[in-house]
Amino acid sequence: MRSIDNPAVSKQYTAHTAQTTVARFSPSGFYIASGDVTGSVRVWDSIGAENTKGEYHIIAGRINDIAWDGDSQRIIAVGDGKERFGHCITADSGNSVGEISGHASQINCVSIRQQRPLRAATGSDDTSLVFLHGAPFKFNTSVRGKHDKFIYGTQFSPDGSALVSVGSDRRIWLYDGKTGEATKQIGEGEHKGSIFGVSWAPDSKRLATCSGDQTVKVWDVESGQCVQSWRMGGEGVSVPDQQVGVTWPAGRSDGLIISLDLEGNLNYFHVDKAEGPVKVVRGHQKAITSAASAPGSASLVTGSYEGRARSWDLTTGAADLVDGEMHSNQVSGLAAGGSGRVYSVGWDDSLRTADVAQKSFVGGAVKTAGQPKGVAVAASNGKEFTIVASTAGLNVYSEGREVSSLPLPSAPTCIAANASSDLVASGADDKLVRIYKLSSSGSLAELTTLRDATAPISALAFSPSGTRLAAGLGNGKVFAYSSSSPESWKLETNRWSAHTARVTSLCWSPDGEKAVSGSLDTNVCVWSLANPGARVKATNAHKEGVGAVVWVEDGRVVSCGADAAVKVWKVEGVA
Repeated sequence: MRSIDNPAVSKQYTAHTAQTTVARFSPSGFYIASGDVTGSVRVWDSIGAENTKGEYHIIAGRINDIAWDGDSQRIIAVGDGKERFGHCITADSGNSVGEISGHASQINCVSIRQQRPLRAATGSDDTSLVFLHGAPFKFNTSVRGKHDKFIYGTQFSPDGSALVSVGSDRRIWLYDGKTGEATKQIGEGEHKGSIFGVSWAPDSKRLATCSGDQTVKVWDVESGQCVQSWRMGGEGVSVPDQQVGVTWPAGRSDGLIISLDLEGNLNYFHVDKAEGPVKVVRGHQKAITSAASAPGSASLVTGSYEGRARSWDLTTGAADLVDGEMHSNQVSGLAAGGSGRVYSVGWDDSLRTADVAQKSFVGGAVKTAGQPKGVAVAASNGKEFTIVASTAGLNVYSEGREVSSLPLPSAPTCIAANASSDLVASGADDKLVRIYKLSSSGSLAELTTLRDATAPISALAFSPSGTRLAAGLGNGKVFAYSSSSPESWKLETNRWSAHTARVTSLCWSPDGEKAVSGSLDTNVCVWSLANPGARVKATNAHKEGVGAVVWVEDGRVVSCGADAAVKVWKVEGVA
């Protein structure tokens, strides 16, 4: 749930236990009804975004669409069921207030007239539009022969005078809002692909459609003419630019239209601006597995499960795709170096370099010796090196070529270093943390081994000064070490133990006195060396687990996770 004017302000509802498919605001704006692939509909508070008002099992299959009545009291949910394809219930109790019938195949869309007498319409794969009278809602008529392929969208106009339907036959049909009789067809031949969505303007005189031909079009209902058209992507066919959803937000007079494309981007259009979207809200669509930020930087680079990398502006929330040749598989590690460079490794067994200012990968990919588990940046005598932990051990790279390698008795699972220090640490399943010194030629010499861990090492992080080291374990514990010299490390605390699953990421605060950890248990914890027994905990920060945490500045922590979200946290209450 996002703010239209400031998309970075958003909330998540995480109570669904299966993939969600649709969500609709009630006309009052206080509630949201959302459905999932199991046929379950949840009604929840749009203000708190966590208070579930009701959970109702509607059909034995995927929910495709939901509609509210004008009083915010009744809900019709439709989809791909077995015994039935939809049902009408009260939002507060789930009591039945009508039946949805008349279709022989799954229902794709539903709309309820907001005025009395109440009417509803449903569109289906069986090419028919069923008109229902209510309440309670009952079958009235079935309109056939207007569409000859699947119907994907239908909506009553805000004033209730008209109804529109669109589908994969690229047709737009208008009907009388009270009787359901077809009145006319508009836009014949204008769209070159299936029409996936339709939305009325608040004045009920215009409507917007979106299509697989990568266009969003605005129509004058009375004349039937297309008065505005925007096409996303280049001249050729671009599947990610197919427009699959559109809304003309009510209560606004600025002519704003928002469309959703197949890549998950929200495209903002203004009716009086023909040149294209005035804003595009982007983000990841797959689990975020790694993140990195240069110290003191307002930008963040994240990597995801499908190999995408994005550069985020933490002040505005804008996320741009890092251009160039990206990884073809999971990004397993990111590390920020000096001079605005970020180094990434992926499961395509390659090391790549990105320029943060250009938001682009530069140079070619460097083949790694084995599957990378992590990457770190260290410096010796002012020269920067990139160290990759892989199944083959530790490999050191400089300026796009390997300069040294170090086989290890146990394959490393994680690595840590500082771009301003010559210390490198690696952890492994043998429960040991090995600390090395990097020479000016790029070779690694082992200084000491830390043997306090009680479980395999899963994450490591040096403090900015390089005098402290945090080690996250597979059992959820975090150990903190401090050093008086590079060869001498002592265990400062082993009391950081609130996680119940593997620690996936660690990062120290700029002053090196506090640390943040993320875990597969979905929680983010902030710890303090001054008070090791206390913590600040964000529970259920990321559904399905936290992928990366970064302490970007005093009092601000960023977390990323399997929900493909990037969250910025304000840290308070830590000594």
